[in-house]
Amino acid sequence: MTLTMNIQDLRKSPLFQGLSDDELQTLMDNARPVSLRAGEALMKQGEPGDSAFVVLKGEFAIHKQSGQSLIKIDVRSPGDVLGEMALLSQTPRSATVTAVTDCETLCISKDAFEKLLSTSSTAALAVLHWVMTRLTQNEALLHQQERMAALGTLSAGLAHELNNPAAAAQRSASELYKTLIKWQGLTHQIEATAFKNNQTAWLNDLMKEATRRYESPVKVEALEKIDLVDQLQAWLEADGVESAWELAPALVNFGWNVESLEKLKDNSSRHLAIQWLGVGCAMMSLLSETREATERLSQIVRAVKSYTYLDQAPLLEVDVHEGLESTLVILQHKLKHGVTIKREYSVNLPRIEAYASELNQVWTNIMDNAIDALNGRGEIILRTYAEDNHVIVEIVDNGPGIPENIRSRIYEPFFTTKPPGKGTGLGLHISHDIVANRHHGQLLVESQVGETRFKVVLPVRIGKA
Repeated sequence: MTLTMNIQDLRKSPLFQGLSDDELQTLMDNARPVSLRAGEALMKQGEPGDSAFVVLKGEFAIHKQSGQSLIKIDVRSPGDVLGEMALLSQTPRSATVTAVTDCETLCISKDAFEKLLSTSSTAALAVLHWVMTRLTQNEALLHQQERMAALGTLSAGLAHELNNPAAAAQRSASELYKTLIKWQGLTHQIEATAFKNNQTAWLNDLMKEATRRYESPVKVEALEKIDLVDQLQAWLEADGVESAWELAPALVNFGWNVESLEKLKDNSSRHLAIQWLGVGCAMMSLLSETREATERLSQIVRAVKSYTYLDQAPLLEVDVHEGLESTLVILQHKLKHGVTIKREYSVNLPRIEAYASELNQVWTNIMDNAIDALNGRGEIILRTYAEDNHVIVEIVDNGPGIPENIRSRIYEPFFTTKPPGKGTGLGLHISHDIVANRHHGQLLVESQVGETRFKVVLPVRIGKA
């Protein structure tokens, strides 16, 4: 590779685009080429940041160790610079860089870099601009990593939440189809029998009574219902009614009992009438189950739409309670195993100006951590109130608490105490950024054994924080 080519390769990097040929030549004279085979590490996390590398050829992957998890955070190609942030800040490498393909780089030592900065104001300004750009990029990457992790959690939870009512609706619809056919057959049979026996007035009254009961299903306690079903089943069996065990629960759901069915005792068509009533009640119960399942599906879809604020402007007048409730729906699959939610909502909480979907990400991160800390059993309190033109949201759990020796690190990116695959270590870092930088608020934490309290302080108007 000729000297001219090397200079042009340096010019591919935004860091060096503003430098003159002489400045680039000086930099080249103090640099050395470094070649790597695919799979070899250019630098490792924790090593001293004593040099920077310009990528001339090939592709590098950047991975960060978080606990026992190795997280891929970026890919670099020709023209990119590697390791310059650690070199400038004189700190250890924050990530490991590995060659994806065979690569060629130019290694710039600390002395060469510092000499360039001290002799060229153009270079110093270029580096300052580059550092600001890189910091912005890094923060954006962290947000993207957390969003992708949150999307994975959201997708898994939604798949679980949607599957249950969808399966219930499918089962009910399948049974409803068979029950409807049976009910239609019984309807035709009882109408023909009533017409033959000159009992059309009686049948008309029975159908009116059945319709009235269909419109008002009864609600009784579980133990009381068991007793009523047992009594009715025994009565039906004693009267010789077929499938008494199947008809009794359906009849009880709509208020039919021994006393009300005794009125049919003297009618020669009573067994057919009881079959018709029982199958009709079963059909209405299946319709009710199908409606409940589809309503649950609609509720989840509404919650997701509210949670993500699809098709709406990013800065909105937000009902904090609505965001908290939507988040609870999203996390419902994790709350079913013994975690209870206690709401202490202010009845007069003002709406706030906020980036709604981002704020919901904060609620998700804090609640998800609280649920994990409780390990399946405990209580989470959601408390809201207004104070001095601010809305305060407290999320309190009665778990083991955050150890004092790590409390100061919980907002650090990639810091996590969760096992591999359970967390990125970005949740609270991103949450703090959303609250403090995006909303000009505060994210505070107090913790001891038996109580961890996250306190989110948000201005009612962002511009008036």
